[in-house]
Amino acid sequence: MHLIDSFADASRFRAIRRDLHAHPELGFEEQRTSDTVAGLLAEWGIAVHRGIAGTGLVGVLRGNQPGTRTIGLRADMDALPLHEANQFAHRSTQPGKMHACGHDGHTTMLLAAAWHLAQRPDFAGTVHFIFQPAEEMGKAGAKKMIDEGLFERFPCDAVFALHNMNVGRVGSFALNPGALMASSNTYRITVHGRGTHASMPHTGVDPVGAVLEIAQALRSLLARTIASTERALLAVTQIQGSDAPNVIPDSAWVGGTVRTFSLDALDRIEARLRHLATHIATAHECTVDIAFRRASPPVVNHAAEAAFAAGVMREIVGDAMVDDALPGVLAAEDFAHMLMVRPGCYAFLGNGDGDHRLDGHGPGPCVIHNTSYDFNDDIIPVGASYFVRLVQRWLDPAR
Repeated sequence: MHLIDSFADASRFRAIRRDLHAHPELGFEEQRTSDTVAGLLAEWGIAVHRGIAGTGLVGVLRGNQPGTRTIGLRADMDALPLHEANQFAHRSTQPGKMHACGHDGHTTMLLAAAWHLAQRPDFAGTVHFIFQPAEEMGKAGAKKMIDEGLFERFPCDAVFALHNMNVGRVGSFALNPGALMASSNTYRITVHGRGTHASMPHTGVDPVGAVLEIAQALRSLLARTIASTERALLAVTQIQGSDAPNVIPDSAWVGGTVRTFSLDALDRIEARLRHLATHIATAHECTVDIAFRRASPPVVNHAAEAAFAAGVMREIVGDAMVDDALPGVLAAEDFAHMLMVRPGCYAFLGNGDGDHRLDGHGPGPCVIHNTSYDFNDDIIPVGASYFVRLVQRWLDPAR
């Protein structure tokens, strides 16, 4: 049974979630969202600390029993730069901005847990409710919070977070005790030659030919760099040459993304990419600039904390609704930065298995990062119950 099935005002949290959905804010711009969260936490008697990574904040709640153990629970607050296609009453009021990933729901679940625990602080130790800005678009809000002293100011013996996902049934959980999500990285290889008229290629140095050869080489790089037993991805997604059909440009570039489940694999891929690009450009009598940006490391759960989390999940929803051996997914999450400096666990919460809109065209409300997405309010009590039970079990004085 969910701990918060008996909410006296369960509709309040649905209303909070829909209000947040209607007022999306991009990374490091979440002022209204931060104000809303801070106001609610203060109303419930939870100490609020603001201004961490700009719009980030932490709520601190101490139990009514003596204890020194601590736990961190994290929710992300930012939206995506998408124009919402939905027409329901709580659709985005901000053109070009949309909660297309469910951070409105993540924030609400953590608020619901904070409300419940504030009413019943029967635990020994301290809970830190971490509301993080700027998870999307590689802005690394988690790292900025850490760099600004998050864990020095608010020590956490372990940190936990959830993300809604179309995995399994509504209200089911999925995780694993290792690499759950991939690192996220982008590259751009710019080749410099000497431009000329396309009818007289012998008078210039063509960078486009080098870029095309580099792109072809990148498509076969993984097979020669990463063992077949290891998962990784390198995608070529962008090529840019001249803006005119009859001009050989001075420079051209190719770009894309790299995803890995380990930093070692990432190191090998980057080194090989740089080697190939440099030598191919040289063979074409060109020079090259290589920008390789590591936006987020892989999300690697800690085995003990993952096992602990899975046990809590089973208490909430039962064995059949918990998959604790989910294969890692190639999407990325900047909670990875927190897991690099503190033990903890990241997990998915099933929001439904429907893939298409009612009109049959394109992805529907269960698939994140699409313009028809909407968070499933039915899982608010499930996620909040998980957070509450985590605190109760982690900060149990008998543990």
